[in-house]
Amino acid sequence: MTAALGAGAVALGAVAFGGLSGSAGAAEPNLVRNAGFESGLNGWTCSAGSGTTVSSPVHGGTAALKATPAGSDNAKCTQTVTVQPDSEYQLSAWVQGSYVYLGASGTGTTDVSTWTPGGSGWQQLRTSFTTGPDTTSVTVHTHGWYGQSAYHVDDVSLTGPGGDPGEPDPDPQPPATPGTPTVGATTSSSVTLNWNAVDGATGYTVYRDGTKALSVQGTSATVTGLAAATSYEFRVSAVNGAGESAKSAPVTATTRPRGDDGGGNPGTGVPKHALTGYWQNFDNGARVQKLREVQDQYDIIAVSFADSTASAGEITFNLDPALGYSSVQEFKDDIAAKQAEGKKVIISVGGEKGNVIVNDSASAARFADSAHRLMEEYGFDGVDIDLEHGINSTWLTQALRSLSAKAGPSMVLTMAPQTIDMQSTSTEYFKLALNVKDILTVVNMQYYNSGSMLGCDNKVYSQGSVDFLTALACIQLEGGLDPSQVGLGTPASTRGAGSGYVDPSVVNAALDCLARGTRCGSFKPARTYPGIRGAMTWSTNWDALNGNRWSDTVGPHVHALP
Repeated sequence: MTAALGAGAVALGAVAFGGLSGSAGAAEPNLVRNAGFESGLNGWTCSAGSGTTVSSPVHGGTAALKATPAGSDNAKCTQTVTVQPDSEYQLSAWVQGSYVYLGASGTGTTDVSTWTPGGSGWQQLRTSFTTGPDTTSVTVHTHGWYGQSAYHVDDVSLTGPGGDPGEPDPDPQPPATPGTPTVGATTSSSVTLNWNAVDGATGYTVYRDGTKALSVQGTSATVTGLAAATSYEFRVSAVNGAGESAKSAPVTATTRPRGDDGGGNPGTGVPKHALTGYWQNFDNGARVQKLREVQDQYDIIAVSFADSTASAGEITFNLDPALGYSSVQEFKDDIAAKQAEGKKVIISVGGEKGNVIVNDSASAARFADSAHRLMEEYGFDGVDIDLEHGINSTWLTQALRSLSAKAGPSMVLTMAPQTIDMQSTSTEYFKLALNVKDILTVVNMQYYNSGSMLGCDNKVYSQGSVDFLTALACIQLEGGLDPSQVGLGTPASTRGAGSGYVDPSVVNAALDCLARGTRCGSFKPARTYPGIRGAMTWSTNWDALNGNRWSDTVGPHVHALP
């Protein structure tokens, strides 16, 4: 959520360059190997076989990268580059095509990305970052956009400390064979697999019964589209620019019977169908509310937001004087009063400006410890993860499991990812949700500030429609989450978000389509999900300013779902 607008997801159709800096001096070496793709894809790995090299168009030299998005793959091409800790780097590339992205991940601080909607000629994208105290490598990446045509990249440059311009590129070697994968969560149509990282690997390929199922960059994957109550054999290989390893030893997994998708109901006391509302701990022009004034329809109230501290992973909470509370104790009393009415009050972590970094065991421990302290001090029932500046699913999983162990099974855990974060089970947010499925209450994805997105039928849908809500929810519902863990997040008014507002009646129609198979648009799911949790809005304050129209319309409908 943004403080004023809700979540700041990628908005297609508008140029949004970030973190631009001047080019590096000519004396600095380029740390990217095969930066102009003169040696084919040597040193680069492109998802789902999406990349190749071409002789035209080129920006410099005789070759350039051409990568083509297809289906749920955005044609992501990556290279891992050695860097030095606590150092500044400048990243640039020349690109051509529609919706081309350039970025770096694993920086140890804030991962960066910049993009352009494109045009007919070459454009240079630039961004910069500073590495963390323990960072020795970063992954440079480019990618396109779902439903768009091929894009081109040439003359990629990463400058900063490290590298020797006189040292030739080492001959790359394929990575070692991964260990046997382990089976995680299973549903009637999906299996989640996990494995250990392989040194030198830039990606992994998952095979189902000897046939390639999908390619991922991380060390977990959820294979979907499976038959119920059926056994499958899975193997994993590691890949890099030099080739592919041998396949791992096999592991067998059996999907659940139809109708038995596990999940449960983490968060004791949350209604089967629940309404979630974000309450603003600040004044941005919406109706200022004390917590006790939050509308009765809301079952889960997410206090927005926790604040980060100077220690990575640690959070705290500072009550805004603009709300008019006479003391912190009065606020705590309001929490207790809402809980006495059967409501759950949780602390939300993130938002547009909340950059909480959990990227190692120490920061994971600080997150769990500080979040638990807030739960004990204020009486919060749990936490909401609304991090919009990139997450590391491995370490945040560790943090949330540690917090759950401290707080117990009654802890409420919600998430509010942006649409781009839940397009594939290989994204960090989706992996996090599946990793903590047994303690997860609900994922209320933000269906706004988004632009067009891919639905589960591989068709592109524009925000602001029933189809956008149902076809994107379907990705989560068929990707491994239990229906009780899926909610629809929309703005409470036109002022609550930059784009994507829908009339509350559209939210109700989408819920009916998913739960009952009625009132659908052009997209109709292959099956119904009567257990779908409900809906969420940003925010209770904007709702109040708009005469409570969102909660008065959507709330009774959610509570009357089958």
